[in-house]
Amino acid sequence: MKYSLYIPLLLLSIWVNAQTALFNGGNLRIHEEGTIGFHTNLINEAPFDNNLGLVGFYSPSNLAVQGDVVPQFYDIEIATELGLFLELGIDNSNNTNFILGDIQTPRNEANSNFNFLQNGFYNGEDNSSKIDGYAAITNQQNFTFPVGDAEFLRPLIVSSESENPFSRCAYFFENPSTPSTLSDSFDTAELALDLAFVSPLEFWRLEGSVPSTISLSWNVRSGIGNLTEEATKVVVAGWSKAGSRWENLGANPVAGTLEEGFVTSDSFVPDDYEIITLGISKEPFEPLSMEVLSLDNYFVSVNGDGINDSFFIPELEDSPNNLVQIYDRYGLKVFEKANYRDEFVGVANVGDFIFNKEDGLPVGVYFYTVYMADLDLNYQGFLYLAR
Repeated sequence: MKYSLYIPLLLLSIWVNAQTALFNGGNLRIHEEGTIGFHTNLINEAPFDNNLGLVGFYSPSNLAVQGDVVPQFYDIEIATELGLFLELGIDNSNNTNFILGDIQTPRNEANSNFNFLQNGFYNGEDNSSKIDGYAAITNQQNFTFPVGDAEFLRPLIVSSESENPFSRCAYFFENPSTPSTLSDSFDTAELALDLAFVSPLEFWRLEGSVPSTISLSWNVRSGIGNLTEEATKVVVAGWSKAGSRWENLGANPVAGTLEEGFVTSDSFVPDDYEIITLGISKEPFEPLSMEVLSLDNYFVSVNGDGINDSFFIPELEDSPNNLVQIYDRYGLKVFEKANYRDEFVGVANVGDFIFNKEDGLPVGVYFYTVYMADLDLNYQGFLYLAR
């Protein structure tokens, strides 16, 4: 339950840009039973930590925290109708009570965030009281980031294998392909094989070095119904830093309808991905029309003994107008050939990521797709490459 305490204002203020502000140059400390209420901006220029007691930010308009030294508070109340803007950031070592108004941070400056320390937690979050920008945690393993935008609370739940030394998260109601607050773009058409779509409307940015699962939710504004007719196909998707494309991060479980629901990912390392969003799985990987041929999985042994030295599909003789594509187990394309006969002999012909390309591809399992244009058929399967 939300509640508000009346805390008298400590009358230390200066004029800055024609606006009153409390300036801390190193003389403030809040003891165990102490309380202090800010009805004006805080400019912090000296260590303001080891505090106990309660700090409140109260205003019918908006307030700001500025300066060069991040303050650390024990219990915090937020009751700023037009928001508390953090140019500097705040560390919270115990409880944050959201009463009214958002904590706001710049989305183009991730170093300014509201940081929940090891024992930090919160209550009272809702659509009108949350963190509109970056929330962070220090030395916490499981946490729900109370993030969103000006309109909605859009939390991200992280469950990590161990404590996160540091992790932070922000929500963006923007098109990943053309974000307005980030310098990079993340093309929603660049998809791994097992993704049909990713959201063009919203995304989260999550940083963290510990393997974790995350849970995301969606609401009517997310437009999931524009991407699929089955909520069970919703997955978590991430923009891979290594692959420069969207990858399927799993769905275990999925619950809800097209208007409202949530999905939990498989385990992954957040720092391997630039941003996270909701996606739609594609099963099978390639769209199928008419019927699917019953082709086998194949064994290719490029050792020059004349047996299985190339990838040969006899059925392609009935469809010389075809397209064959081969992918490695990470979904990266390594071979593509139109009007294919038997040209694949274990050597990549696309992609710049293969080291020592002339030595051939590594031994292992590969995924292939075949499109037979003459018959309007698609097929997919696996081959094992040996040497």
